[in-house]
Amino acid sequence: MGRSVLAEGGNALEAMLAMAASIAAVYPHMNHLGGDGFWLIREPSGRVRAIMAAGPAALAAKPELYRDHDSMPTRGPLAALTVPGAIGGWTLALEAAKAHGGKMPLTVLLTPAITQARAGYAVTRSQKRLTEEQFGGLKDVPGFATQFLVDGKVPAVGAVLKQEALAATLEHLTFAGLEDFYRGDVGREIAADLERINSPLSRTDLQRYSATLAEPLHVRLASGTLFNTGAPTQGAVSLMILALFARLGAHEAESFDHIHCLVEATKRALRMRDRLITDPNYLSHSLERVLEERYLAGEAMKIDRRKAAAWPLAPNAGDTIWMGTADTSGLVVSYIQSLYWEFGSGCVLPRTGLLMQNRGASFSLQSGALNYLAPGRLPFHTLNPALAALEDGRIMAYGCMGGDGQPQTQSAVFTRYVDFRESLLEALDRPRWVLGRTWGAPRTRLRLEPRFDERLTEALTVAGHDVEMLSEPYSDVMGHAGAVVLHPNGSCEGAHDPRADGGAAGI
Repeated sequence: MGRSVLAEGGNALEAMLAMAASIAAVYPHMNHLGGDGFWLIREPSGRVRAIMAAGPAALAAKPELYRDHDSMPTRGPLAALTVPGAIGGWTLALEAAKAHGGKMPLTVLLTPAITQARAGYAVTRSQKRLTEEQFGGLKDVPGFATQFLVDGKVPAVGAVLKQEALAATLEHLTFAGLEDFYRGDVGREIAADLERINSPLSRTDLQRYSATLAEPLHVRLASGTLFNTGAPTQGAVSLMILALFARLGAHEAESFDHIHCLVEATKRALRMRDRLITDPNYLSHSLERVLEERYLAGEAMKIDRRKAAAWPLAPNAGDTIWMGTADTSGLVVSYIQSLYWEFGSGCVLPRTGLLMQNRGASFSLQSGALNYLAPGRLPFHTLNPALAALEDGRIMAYGCMGGDGQPQTQSAVFTRYVDFRESLLEALDRPRWVLGRTWGAPRTRLRLEPRFDERLTEALTVAGHDVEMLSEPYSDVMGHAGAVVLHPNGSCEGAHDPRADGGAAGI
């Protein structure tokens, strides 16, 4: 869809809007209109801005509502407690597109998604597997079976599922405007369905919501300036890993030093995350401080180049999609859109076809916790789109889905492509690792794809890493990554993950 928009004269922001709508129509188990989204936009002038489209907890989402629960529910109506923010982000992105010469109407940008939702999409291997794995927790959630099961059973790969209510919603938005999602007829229908299933979200919550523009976090390295989103996302984690790695100075790709240093930098960054990152209104201090030279130097000194530090930390989960676009004007976009877990809360609203996220599952019910549930509070987000302005003039938009794995995969792709000068495709193809959880059951071991050299895996084990070798050479556990690079001569380069169902295309 993005390629078609660019071919018709649209800019990178318009292309991304079309892609964001289409991906919900054809890949709904990973993202939907009921989720959140974050944008990094590099303008032709070189300025980078962020769109923060995270929805807050409902005004009625008080801890007392969950007094019968030991922890936040992950499925069902009580898990659908945060406002879906993605469409608010689309609204600001459309305004930005027009500011950069965009002239395409919503009708053109959303019609492909409308057509796809109405005609149906083919169930992918990923959707079938995740439906099987999560079947017990999802099958009885309101609306799930009607939309995502066939005669009460897991659909086969290739089975065609239609989203006719979603198509009607998108079609209505093309005429009424995106604001209607929160403050118009669509918002009214969303609120009515939520009330019917006893979700705490109300029409007032929808009407009060707007996405925001923000200055992104950044860190300057010898290779260039790296950007990511601030709180409540873990963007600071992704930047901190690469900043620590740059100070440690590994010199050979795929060496023990390369992998070990990135894993140890990950541990330092995740410790920081779990102490600090929350709703920006609740931050104990600015996240810019953890990216300052003095702080990074102190953290780098705590990393042993030969020995693994103690682990684990508390796990997080997540399911997401990342997409990137670039055009020859110099406009580059890094975008990530998510429901949090696969299928989110599992709640499908019949009047609008919306699949609601379960981002509120990242709240805590323990008094005094960093991300304690409170009405109107933003949940912690694993989502974080990345962008880099390299010293040689290249602009790189990159990202990944996969909970705690997102910053780690970003570091793998970036160091391979930028520091060790592997091709973009090779950087995405090479074997990966993940420390912690992507989705599913909590994990604490360092999981590796089996394509690593045996001598490397043995060296990691000897150093004290609790290594688990996966069976699949290209494992979904490692998340699905992608990257787009705009070169100084105006040419664009893109590549996608062989672990994913997606792709890269240009004109």
